[in-house]
Amino acid sequence: MEQRRSSDRNKADDPIVEKVIKIDRINKVVKGGKRLAFRAFVIAGDQNGSVGLGLGKSKEVPAAIRKGVEKARKHLVAINIVNGTLPHEVIGQFGAARVILKPARPGTGVIAGGSVRILLESLGLKNVVAKALASRNPINCARAALQGLQQCKNVEQESIVRGKPLPVFLGSR
Repeated sequence: MEQRRSSDRNKADDPIVEKVIKIDRINKVVKGGKRLAFRAFVIAGDQNGSVGLGLGKSKEVPAAIRKGVEKARKHLVAINIVNGTLPHEVIGQFGAARVILKPARPGTGVIAGGSVRILLESLGLKNVVAKALASRNPINCARAALQGLQQCKNVEQESIVRGKPLPVFLGSR
């Protein structure tokens, strides 16, 4: 009778989706020549409001991917989602990259490009529009989008913090 380890069972029924975004070759120039290594950028999300980014480096590609996945799973961040979209418009910034994220009407889908699209789908957003401005670097765009998503506020929590009720307009746009 074969026994399975608990880590094997957790991977089988684990809802977290992992996607490799970019694999880069890194050259380090040393006295004897060049040392070759690899860098893997990974996005992991549970498609239910949590997402994480990971950057792994190693001498072999599979080891770099594994390290990136571990970092992404370790740094999962919960994001406020309202009815499959964002509660309000936000602008995220990281380095030279700027990303505008806007809520969209039901049926719109995820309108974004590159790593920002994968990040939003891994997060579980169904209707959102995003635009990357300035830099198109996939790592910086994903980090800018995540930084913007972390700015999304909850109406109930914000009214408690401010100490007064907030007007919410849910009319047609």
